[in-house]
Amino acid sequence: MNRKTLVLPALLGLLAPTLAACGGATAGDSGGHAIVVGTTDRFAVSEATPAPFDPAAGYDIASWNVMRSTFQTLLRPPRSGTEPEPEAARECAFTDKQGTQYRCTLREGMKFSNGSELTAQDVEFSVERMLDVGADLGPASLLGNVDTVQAVGDTEVVFHLKKPDATFPYKLATPAAAILDSQTYPRSGYLEGTEVVGSGPYLLESYDASGGVGVFVRNPDYTGTLEVRNDRIELRSFDSAEAMEKALKNGEIDVMNRTLTPAQVNRLKIADDDRIDLVESPGQEIRYLVFHTDHPTAGQPAVRRAIAQIVDRKALVRDVYERTAEPLYSLVPSGLIGHRNSFFNEYGEPDPAAARRTLRAAGVDTPVPLALHYTTDHYGAVTRQEFQQLKEQLDATGLFRTELQGTPWNAYRKEATQGSYGVYGFGWFPDFADPDNFVAPFFTEDNFLQTPYANEEIRGELIPQTRRETNRVDAADEFGRVQDVIAEEIPVLPLWQGKQYIAARDDITGTEWALNSASVLQLWELGRGVS
Repeated sequence: MNRKTLVLPALLGLLAPTLAACGGATAGDSGGHAIVVGTTDRFAVSEATPAPFDPAAGYDIASWNVMRSTFQTLLRPPRSGTEPEPEAARECAFTDKQGTQYRCTLREGMKFSNGSELTAQDVEFSVERMLDVGADLGPASLLGNVDTVQAVGDTEVVFHLKKPDATFPYKLATPAAAILDSQTYPRSGYLEGTEVVGSGPYLLESYDASGGVGVFVRNPDYTGTLEVRNDRIELRSFDSAEAMEKALKNGEIDVMNRTLTPAQVNRLKIADDDRIDLVESPGQEIRYLVFHTDHPTAGQPAVRRAIAQIVDRKALVRDVYERTAEPLYSLVPSGLIGHRNSFFNEYGEPDPAAARRTLRAAGVDTPVPLALHYTTDHYGAVTRQEFQQLKEQLDATGLFRTELQGTPWNAYRKEATQGSYGVYGFGWFPDFADPDNFVAPFFTEDNFLQTPYANEEIRGELIPQTRRETNRVDAADEFGRVQDVIAEEIPVLPLWQGKQYIAARDDITGTEWALNSASVLQLWELGRGVS
């Protein structure tokens, strides 16, 4: 088979592709040995990250890749389409007209990896624990609308919501709702270390933090709805994307995903190497700047507006990301219902002269001193280049005098959410494929950014209105209004929307399914066929 780049289509950016992979493999066929997946992610147990695989503590794409492989949720993202499908549950549904009561019936015979039976009591425990201990580091905000959760016998669980929420089934399909063994996980605090006790498609046989190697073996007691196409996965961490690429070309690993640099993507596209396939698909990863609206500099609306009038997204994705990303003019990415190019509609093309008028009219002295903060080790190797270009764009106008400040992720996230930075960069991988997940986590009262910005129209009217719409198309106008308000007030500044890439040796099958629309690596889709 000739080396090729598969460009996978998507309907609304969400529907999974239908291209056939090279070779053929049956479920569980891994060719007799582990499929080795390379990554630049690395997990460490430290004071800042005491429990990287505890669902109440981990809230990033790397941790969720592990959790989705080892824990079950009542529902799961579909292989194609958008509606969640049953997983640990046999069926789930709203049981009242108001949309505030949601009931699930569990499958029978499910067991945790330690042999304990999985029951509705474990679901109740897991949700209550998440709400109690997951607020600081974890994704508890996704379940923040749960008023009470009640186990009814061993196989029924009922959720009572504070307000109607049509997106609640989507949230139950995330690791925020991972089902934990109530006899293993502490009711208060985290299960520290790298132990995982779950009922998902894989068991985490071992994780060597010093060597950065995790071994996943197929769970013989798994009774969910996923079809597992291999018996063993080895997740191997690399210090750099270059070292990972070398290992792929040398046959030391079979797959590389997070994080391919733009230069690698383009190199693999044109390389004459029949042994390696590159798969490209639409993605919903976004990157944006956050403004602390109480900061003496970034808190000034004229400063934020001037930055919005200067930043050149097209240059950013061309010169730094080599067109492996697209300019983004809203927090809601293209391909989702209700997407609106609100920032372009408000500011148009970059216009330094307009920025000068904005600052002058507000009486802001120039050049404005500004620190741009970024994380050095979380979003990929070219993050510093991205911020260097942002600095150059701002400084070239003579209106700003910027400095760059890079910080490792473990300290960066904490300092950012504690209000230590005026302007800083964050990325977002969606928890589920709905525009709500690009709005509510940022602007509800208990938002994960923990910024002082609050808009009562968004928080008190628009988000509740969108959540009452079971037909999500009917919420498009409200989502559009949210995006317009954000463009007017600029608590955040969207920069770009990424494409997804995965590279693999040509005997690996399933790569066209291995990344879902939220960039989650679905290890169970990988198999080993005939090259």
